[in-house]
Amino acid sequence: MPKQKPHLVQLIAALALLLVQFSVAEAQKTKKIPRGVPVLWNAPGDIGTRNLFLGPGGEAMKPDLSNITFLEEEKGGYSGTKYRIRDGAGREWVAKVSKESQSEVAAVRLLWATGFETEINYLVPRLTIPGKGTFEDVRLEGRPASEKRFDEWKWEQNPFAGRREFQGLKIMMLFLENWDIKDSNNEIIHVKGTNRLRYVVSDLGATFGKTGGGLPFIWTITRSRNNPEDYEKAKFVEGVEGNFVKFRYSGKKKAIFDDITVAQARWLGGWLSRLSKGQIRDSFRAANYSADEIETLTEAVVDRIEQLRTVRRGRSRRR
Repeated sequence: MPKQKPHLVQLIAALALLLVQFSVAEAQKTKKIPRGVPVLWNAPGDIGTRNLFLGPGGEAMKPDLSNITFLEEEKGGYSGTKYRIRDGAGREWVAKVSKESQSEVAAVRLLWATGFETEINYLVPRLTIPGKGTFEDVRLEGRPASEKRFDEWKWEQNPFAGRREFQGLKIMMLFLENWDIKDSNNEIIHVKGTNRLRYVVSDLGATFGKTGGGLPFIWTITRSRNNPEDYEKAKFVEGVEGNFVKFRYSGKKKAIFDDITVAQARWLGGWLSRLSKGQIRDSFRAANYSADEIETLTEAVVDRIEQLRTVRRGRSRRR
């Protein structure tokens, strides 16, 4: 046994060295966030003029599909295959091939319409990526040269905690039935040449379905995404207790939704109520839903807006 001790010491030393190297590598991955003004929301002004078919990128940022170049496969994530590509105009995009593509494109447009910072994305019904194949319903998410991405921001600790716009963002996650609430889906984006730090929810694919229900180990089975019928049937506002709105939600980080007041819900409902049915339809048309699915989703969204707009303190409201 004594003869084996030197080997044991060497093994421990080697493991310690590997641990140090791993820690250094992880630290190097962390990018130092520059000083700047955190931005989560801006008053959208005349919501009625916003083009929800084109979304935050508008006509100017539409991808040029005349010439697609494959750059590399994107690593990480659990929601489908992702490729980094360059379009005919020289812009870079992350192409996502996933069941989540449609729901993510629609979710971004509704968030952007109400003033929240978002990604720039478009849905391409059919796209051929050289060397990789031809795919249906591909989400293209912009990677503008004018922006630099940094680490995640946290739901429980951020510059906006307690403020009305942050409460509104939380309500929007419930409104969209986003059950995948986790810090790793959030990003801070610095706009080069400015002092703006954009706080965005970068992954909104787990939306427009239902968050599931029942005990913690049940909701993971009953949840869904990109399912218009489930979204239509899912309960939203369950009632009011005192000054707090109770929502139907069984996803991750459930506790962060316990402090939403009636006034905050009505504030967001007021902004959403300025959207026309045509604009809401456009957000789903942009995501290439069928005509029947567009109507189902539009009516469900209109109903949820009305629930927020009319919620009253001390009164219970159920669907």
